Amino acid sequence: MQEAKLVSTPLAAHFKLSGQQCPKSEEEQQVMEKVPYANVMGCLMYAMVCTRPDIAQAISVVSRYMANPGKQHWDVVKWILHYLKGS
Repeated sequence: MQEAKLVSTPLAAHFKLSGQQCPKSEEEQQVMEKVPYANVMGCLMYAMVCTRPDIAQAISVVSRYMANPGKQHWDVVKWILHYLKGS
């Protein structure tokens, strides 16, 4: 994330998340098990509550998929991190 591209919005309009993007195969599930999704979401929620209310809506959207996140969900979480780095 040190050389991440900076973005100006916490959640871009081109992200369309749904439950259909959750991992379906064993391989996809194994890949996503290695991603620290829940860890990062916890850190983002802490930041949101304490100092960054501007990311509340974006966190609300991605937290719906905590039980079974897919690659697209992880991409949105990374987008939020890019936003935080730039703001």
